[in-house]
Amino acid sequence: MGSGRKMWTAALLATAVLVNTAACGSEGGGGEVKLRFSYWGSAARQKMTQEAIKKFEAQNPNIDIEEEFSDFGSYYEKLATKVAGEQTPDVITLEIRGLREYAERGTLADLSSSVDTADLDGKVLATGAVDGKQYAIPTGVNAWSLVVDPKAVRDAGQRLPDDTTWTWDEWVGLAAKITARSGGKVYGTQQAFNPAFLQIFAAQRGETLYKGNKIGVSPDTLKAWWAIHQKLIRSKGSPDAAKSLELAAQSEDKSLFATGSGAMGMWWSNQLGSISKASGGRQVDLLRMPKSPGAAAGGMFLQPAMFYTAGAKSEHPAEAAKFIDFMINDPGAGAIILSDRGLPASSKVLAAVRDKLPDSDKKTLAFLDKIKGELTDSPAAPPKRASAIEAILTRYTNEVLFARMTPDQAAQKLITEANALIAG
Repeated sequence: MGSGRKMWTAALLATAVLVNTAACGSEGGGGEVKLRFSYWGSAARQKMTQEAIKKFEAQNPNIDIEEEFSDFGSYYEKLATKVAGEQTPDVITLEIRGLREYAERGTLADLSSSVDTADLDGKVLATGAVDGKQYAIPTGVNAWSLVVDPKAVRDAGQRLPDDTTWTWDEWVGLAAKITARSGGKVYGTQQAFNPAFLQIFAAQRGETLYKGNKIGVSPDTLKAWWAIHQKLIRSKGSPDAAKSLELAAQSEDKSLFATGSGAMGMWWSNQLGSISKASGGRQVDLLRMPKSPGAAAGGMFLQPAMFYTAGAKSEHPAEAAKFIDFMINDPGAGAIILSDRGLPASSKVLAAVRDKLPDSDKKTLAFLDKIKGELTDSPAAPPKRASAIEAILTRYTNEVLFARMTPDQAAQKLITEANALIAG
């Protein structure tokens, strides 16, 4: 997510000047319907998406899908420019952090009655709804989890914890012991500053990241969250502040795992395969997040990896919905895409492809099956302009970890600034 922060700022500036925007489908020639499909990703994602598109077009010879593909870093800036110029694609891929922004500006169509959602988990599906309308259909799911290298833990003379009961202090203590026993060659953990981490931590304290159109976390919760990061640095369970913040802004292929110098870290569960690959194929496992003492719930939740949405004024709304339905519900499409957009949201598709999943994805699926009874409800789409909150959180975290502000000062300023941004 970090790679898109600057682009999000540009995108928000572009969309801020929009009135109710129009979405125009491409003109079809000779009776042929043309749909513009906007998405981001790697070359591997583009290749498999093109294969799925060919399958759809073979089944629907009157529909031609025109890709509008880009890397993640430039995706939202390009999308905002198209929307501002009334050239909204017919089918648009979005993340949850931008959903309300586009839905409330009239950019997206209500898909409530046009896409079959019978095989999707109701709580996950609800994350794509804004003000009672189903603007977005989740492609697949993942969970923010703790990742561990069991061998690195054993090599440091330590044991894997009982992750059903362990606390934050126990996690910090284990990280410090691993670093010490390795002579500093392997850090106990890489730090994470993702809002999902704060969201889970807040839920354990009975709070939410957002409460309506305001920040839901209290100053005390922010200070307690920062205290965990500070303890890790002081105990050398993690690298120092400068290195920790540098690592947090990079992808998993540049993580401590990738260099064999980290035993734990936090990532989205669907990143397990790429983390294992980046580490040279070492065994990596998923664990539950530690808990605050006395917490009634662990706070972990399922979040859609991304959504498919449709332009509100597409000239071909039925065909746009049909394509989304295919990408979500067709087992053949699922067999091509597998877990690239998260573990399939459709239970029918997941059942059809689970034996074809890579071992790392089978491990992720087994982990999610194990903890599904413990998960809290998937969070709803955040308020407008909430996409910029991550940058605010990062900035004040920097101030605290570099001791340029006290936690008290930073917590109050963060909440004030974030609430003003959301309200504006």
